[in-house]
Amino acid sequence: MENRSLVTIAEHSREKIMYLIEMAKEFEKHTNRKLLNGKVIATLFFEPSTRTRLSFETAANRLGARVIGFTDPKATSSSKGETLKDTIMMVSNYADAIVMRHYLEGAARYASEVSPVPILNAGDGANQHPSQTMLDLYSIYKTQGTLDNLNIYLVGDLKYGRTVHSLLMAMRHFNPTFHFIAPDELKMPEVYKLYCEKHGIKYVEHTDFNEDTIAGADILYMTRVQRERFTDLMEYERVKDMYLLKLNMLGKAKDNMKILHPLPRVNEIEYSIDNDPHAYYFEQAHNGLFARQALICDALGITLDQVREDKTIID
Repeated sequence: MENRSLVTIAEHSREKIMYLIEMAKEFEKHTNRKLLNGKVIATLFFEPSTRTRLSFETAANRLGARVIGFTDPKATSSSKGETLKDTIMMVSNYADAIVMRHYLEGAARYASEVSPVPILNAGDGANQHPSQTMLDLYSIYKTQGTLDNLNIYLVGDLKYGRTVHSLLMAMRHFNPTFHFIAPDELKMPEVYKLYCEKHGIKYVEHTDFNEDTIAGADILYMTRVQRERFTDLMEYERVKDMYLLKLNMLGKAKDNMKILHPLPRVNEIEYSIDNDPHAYYFEQAHNGLFARQALICDALGITLDQVREDKTIID
């Protein structure tokens, strides 16, 4: 049987990404359906989450599926020593697909190899976050009208930020130019720079973050410095406030430039920017509903044609 798990967006071709964008557009037109009536989606969150979990659960509910799962692994058998394999095998008896977030890098890949039902990776450590990448791609496409030939500026925690790692890999099909803006302690890991060189992705590194540095951006992708990824809290305190986006830094921004952020925001974007036309991070989060509806349906083998011909629309 074909493994329809979503572990990393890097496995998707340009055609598959555009296919999923078209599916997300269909769900944005008609969000409430009974397309997944009778299906059960399990959400297993071994690591805290608000937006991703609620977005996946809302996506499943609005398609008519039922949702089971947990948000606190301390309340499950894993606290008794149950292995990840046994947890996945047990839950697969009850669900048609499993959405999983885990604190260990590679956990999603392992789960996909042992699970008889599709696994959707909702984040594995500092590694990958493919569903966030899909909603990022959809947001970029909606605001720019294309994914091709864009200048994408990634700012902040590029070392531990799984969202920027996934986005970089997904954009390899679209001839981007990346600008990496980070302190030395949080710069883009060498493995991803080597990935850029291998796939002909242009990139420039900066340590400065000011009005002139970001003037050429089509997409300004802000990230928070993730305290939970640091083993040395002194290092965290030293870098946490190095890159703060202020309203007065947008004076030279291009008209089409949009500010994205995977959220939660701490203080890296000044609140006065929320009402600026360049701000798009809350709309970006809303787009996650449609992108995740597309990902769930694709994992369950539902095609774009089936979505377009769906007679269960209720909104």
